[in-house]
Amino acid sequence: MTVPLDTLKGLDTCFPSGPELSGAGIAAAMERASERRTASALFAGFRALGFFSNDIPHVVRFSALKRRFYVTTCVGKSFHTYDVQKLSLVAVSNSVPQDICCMAADGRLVFAAYGNVFSAFARNKEIVHTFKGHKAEIHLLQPFGDHIISVDTDSILIIWHIYSEEEYLQLTFDKSVFKISAILHPSTYLNKILLGSEQGSLQLWNVKSNKLLYTFPGWKLGVTALQQAPAVDVVAIGLMSGQVIIHNIKFNETLMKFRQDWGPITSISFRTDGHPVMAAGSPCGHIGLWDLEDKKLINQMRNAHSTAIAGLTFLHREPLLVTNGADNALRIWIFDGPTGEGRLLRFRMGHSAPLTSIRYYGQNGQQILSASQDGTLQSFSTVHEKFNKSLGHGLINKKRVKRKGLQNTMSVRLPPITKFAAEEARESDWDGIIACHQGKLSCSTWNYQKSTIGAYFLKPKEMKKDDITATAVDITSCGNFAVIGLSSGTVDVYNMQSGIHRGSFGKDQAHKGSVRGVAVDGLNQLTVTTGSEGLLKFWNFKNKILIHSVSLSSSPNIMLLHRDSGILGLALDDFSISVLDIETRKIVREFSGHQGQINDMAFSPDGRWLISAAMDCSIRTWDLPSGCLIDCFLLDSAPLNVSMSPTGDFLATSHVDHLGIYLWSNISLYSVVSLRPLPADYVPSVVMLPGTCQTQDVEVSEETVEPSDEMIEYDSPEQLNEQLVTLSLLPESRWKNLLNLDVIKKKNKPKEPPKVPKSAPFFIPTIPGLVPRYAAPEQNNDPQQSKVVNLGVLAQKSDFCLKLEEGLVNNKYDTALNLLKESGPSGIETELRSLSPDCGGSVEVMQSFLKMIGMMLDRKRDFELAQAYLALFLKLHLKMLPSEPVLLEEITNLSSQVEENWTHLQSLFNQSMCILNYLKSALL
Repeated sequence: MTVPLDTLKGLDTCFPSGPELSGAGIAAAMERASERRTASALFAGFRALGFFSNDIPHVVRFSALKRRFYVTTCVGKSFHTYDVQKLSLVAVSNSVPQDICCMAADGRLVFAAYGNVFSAFARNKEIVHTFKGHKAEIHLLQPFGDHIISVDTDSILIIWHIYSEEEYLQLTFDKSVFKISAILHPSTYLNKILLGSEQGSLQLWNVKSNKLLYTFPGWKLGVTALQQAPAVDVVAIGLMSGQVIIHNIKFNETLMKFRQDWGPITSISFRTDGHPVMAAGSPCGHIGLWDLEDKKLINQMRNAHSTAIAGLTFLHREPLLVTNGADNALRIWIFDGPTGEGRLLRFRMGHSAPLTSIRYYGQNGQQILSASQDGTLQSFSTVHEKFNKSLGHGLINKKRVKRKGLQNTMSVRLPPITKFAAEEARESDWDGIIACHQGKLSCSTWNYQKSTIGAYFLKPKEMKKDDITATAVDITSCGNFAVIGLSSGTVDVYNMQSGIHRGSFGKDQAHKGSVRGVAVDGLNQLTVTTGSEGLLKFWNFKNKILIHSVSLSSSPNIMLLHRDSGILGLALDDFSISVLDIETRKIVREFSGHQGQINDMAFSPDGRWLISAAMDCSIRTWDLPSGCLIDCFLLDSAPLNVSMSPTGDFLATSHVDHLGIYLWSNISLYSVVSLRPLPADYVPSVVMLPGTCQTQDVEVSEETVEPSDEMIEYDSPEQLNEQLVTLSLLPESRWKNLLNLDVIKKKNKPKEPPKVPKSAPFFIPTIPGLVPRYAAPEQNNDPQQSKVVNLGVLAQKSDFCLKLEEGLVNNKYDTALNLLKESGPSGIETELRSLSPDCGGSVEVMQSFLKMIGMMLDRKRDFELAQAYLALFLKLHLKMLPSEPVLLEEITNLSSQVEENWTHLQSLFNQSMCILNYLKSALL
């Protein structure tokens, strides 16, 4: 009895026919893999979003080749270069080992100091020179022709030759007498530099002759800024008291004095487009504009930045002022009004305070909404910065602000957003974002398309207590309803279009404690709420009736619902995570391992992974089908928020005291990664946060080599166990069509025989001799010669037949079987047909072939090949087998062996099919 070949189609696994296989080898391989893993196997740092400037002053350069101005701002360990004309990002530099502490630039290179080292960057990107020699941190840089001057905090001044990187001159100052705080190269003063000190005095040095030319006594106040005026010999000196001194250094004469009451002068710049105007920055974010002819203050640019003015520069011969500050903003102001007041022309701005919440917006995975402690709600694009936009500050009464034209809106601004929910389904019709604010009862609505706060503040009317705040929000998938949970335990439903209250869950309140989370399923049938008292409740969304209640082991902290799969994730106060199925309302998974409060969670788009971030500075990835931890890595700053892209390509995170959003690429999309469970004693390693430049791509490709090696380290044997029936790895084309070869050959037979060409042969046979003569065709004159060829006499034995004859002696058939495996279907048929005595074989060779099939069935290997080869053998030689007693006895034993194996397999098939049918039809 043979196995039907169609039954075996697609089987690439092994069927157990005895005891269960031990997993000791696989466990050992898992341990070795986990020991080798040094970083995250699933996520690699890609880039950072939302960084534009910090407290380091910017640098303005003019490109003579392109006739354009470029502004360079520092963003931590790298710097950005923008085109001033459109303020578009031109280049991002490579990262340096430490945070940049000061910058400078000339016409060709950009210089950036980090620690006691500074480097020169070419093409705004790559390091071409590095200068080492300082022992303290460098805080001043001054280009000086083919040289560069650097000053550290110990007041050691070194002059370097740029291209040879050699030290030209070193000057050492006593910090207690003259601590350098500012440096300037006065115009037309050859080989001379002017140094300002914290003690108030100034010194003019000739660096070529290494001589002190003159010492200015100063004004007994520390010098904070030095700037060359448009006039020769005149410089502007900014002091700690807020004074600006216009001084002639040639005659040591003070021309004029100005004073600002906003603190020390941070930076100074002069207009060069024909207007005698000087701008001075302050630590309050205000800018004072002074008329040098009338010697008076002509305008105040208040709140130009929310933090100190780090740098301000008037572009040469243009009415444009470039400013930057530690509020993560770069702004360009234009002075085209009659009163000389500057108006904002272009800007690039991120959050000025750490983030409170981030979420992907939309289904394309290209926009990330982020709320910050500065009270703004912004959208950052993962594609290009030109798609970024700010939804602005939340205002308590926007109409009143517009009507009265309030300049200082700090008093009417809403507190920072703590949580928000967004849905783009009806964004073109009405507001699609709902947000709750810190310490506020009312929740604000926002319109993403209009980039502004909405028209409604949603709050219950009958609320007497003032200490009640909104703690949880959610918006339905249709975008029509918002569900808001309060600290009093009340859960209300509002209409997003009209802002009307549409009911509450429960009689008086939904929970006895504060509401920690609300969620609505994808069909608006079920609402899930959880409270601080440790209860999880399921409500009917339409009639607000309680359906079911589940008691939790600890008070919940965060709740997250994956609408497509109906999986609910709960982070508890005991640092554990519970996963529930909202259909069965039962806990299906429980995870523990975090050593700190869980701040946020995110599901992968397919619902297979749950990613959690906690205060223990770890981000863990849990595999829900297996219930295991498959990835974990540490960060140098605790993650506050995580959000997975709807397309699954990026993981976005925000961190404590960080102003930006960090993107991590999903390695499993473009590389083979191991999803093996991590052991209980696994110690994760610290991963550095990605920078604004995508330089981590090279490192990622190197790191992913180990996980891919990890996948192929365990070499599976050809047969896991002798009691398992194992199939071969050959494709179906090698064995499936052996019985139908005659039909296939008949279909492939040509319709017409090939035609012999009528042309003469290229070489015509001739008879050797002096005179060339054509050779006559040979004729067979023997009439008794038979035309029937005896194939048995002419046929030569193939290697397969020889190996079968050897198998009768040594009982080894592996070589013969390998020869058949390497042959195609036609070759296999030819070999089996040649086994008969009529075609050059013998009965002994046929007996050896049957013994080989018996050996394959005994070893339970290449099961489908044994069935296919045996079926073809019976088809070719079935008429001959009864006439040979030896072959008949062998085939009888083989028949019982095949029937026994197939009976066992058939019982396993039937058992599996019964279980599958039960799972499909039974109501669990």
